[in-house]
Amino acid sequence: MDFKKSKAPKNTITRDINQMTEKVGNVYETVAIISKRANQISNAMKRELDAKLADFGNPQDSLDDSFENREQIEISRQYERLPKATLMATQEFVDNQLIYRTGSKDDALK
Repeated sequence: MDFKKSKAPKNTITRDINQMTEKVGNVYETVAIISKRANQISNAMKRELDAKLADFGNPQDSLDDSFENREQIEISRQYERLPKATLMATQEFVDNQLIYRTGSKDDALK
């Protein structure tokens, strides 16, 4: 997943909750859908960051540590500049890019 191409704002913006709940019909289910997607995004970002930083995992102490630390810091800063996972998930929900299933009682009866 390429997080750098996300259209999500980097700052928090005010959203109309009534407009967001029209799709699902319930505020709590809407929040649950967005939060689950935010957790998925957050875990994917963490795995990607850990994989990039694993390249620098050198058990030897040397004089080049300061140079390696700069590279590690730059990679970390790139991820810090990205929008937060909750903002990405909310943007995906608003843009109808999320696929979700609700487990309502009516669905079980059909």
